[in-house]
Amino acid sequence: MRFAGKVALITGGRSGIGQAIARRLRDEGARVFTAQRGEDAEFEAITADFTDPDCPARVVDEVAARAGRLDVLVNNAGVMQEARVEEMTLADWQRTLAVNLTAPFLAIRAALPHLRAVRGSIVNIGSIEGLGSNPTHAAYCASKAGLHGLTRAVAVDHGGEGIRCNAVAPGWIDTDLNLDFIARMPDPVAFRRDIGRIHPVGRTGRPEEVASLVAWLASDEAGFVTGRCGRSMAGGWRS
Repeated sequence: MRFAGKVALITGGRSGIGQAIARRLRDEGARVFTAQRGEDAEFEAITADFTDPDCPARVVDEVAARAGRLDVLVNNAGVMQEARVEEMTLADWQRTLAVNLTAPFLAIRAALPHLRAVRGSIVNIGSIEGLGSNPTHAAYCASKAGLHGLTRAVAVDHGGEGIRCNAVAPGWIDTDLNLDFIARMPDPVAFRRDIGRIHPVGRTGRPEEVASLVAWLASDEAGFVTGRCGRSMAGGWRS
């Protein structure tokens, strides 16, 4: 029960990796809030549109008002727009950066006073594509690379206040969205085999495995770890 008595906010916590993180922190004692479009019947949910720059602070303030504190912030909400640079509209580019990079910045900024009071922790969900790139993912790659950079900057600026900030950069994870994508391939079995081979462990990952790393980073067990980007299922660590 590493999070007994603590309060956690997970953006995009209703499904996929975010849901696995929310369940893991709850199972270890945390009071968990999720924030996303629509309802979340499993957790205390806050409806949020992270393209709205006023939204992140509103969400953080609501959690603090309802729970009286905030110990863990997990920035997980994200979008992906597939297009090459010359084919991408400015609106799509700006929407991707708004959700994947600006919203985490705004949530962190709003959360800092609350995290400072409890020596809390931030975990950002980046991507292996913040370190490399797949075709047609220019905006997504740029946003995740920026999120990794923001992670390091927050760690440096606020480590002396007892606030830690780390990131996880998952490889290919078996979320419902990705499994549906595989099922639509001409040869799903071959596609799954090939996509597994790009990972050192020879397979794709599970949301629960990402949640395990996030839970450790957010816990006091990782009290001397900050400014790091854990490449979950993709091999090694990168500072």
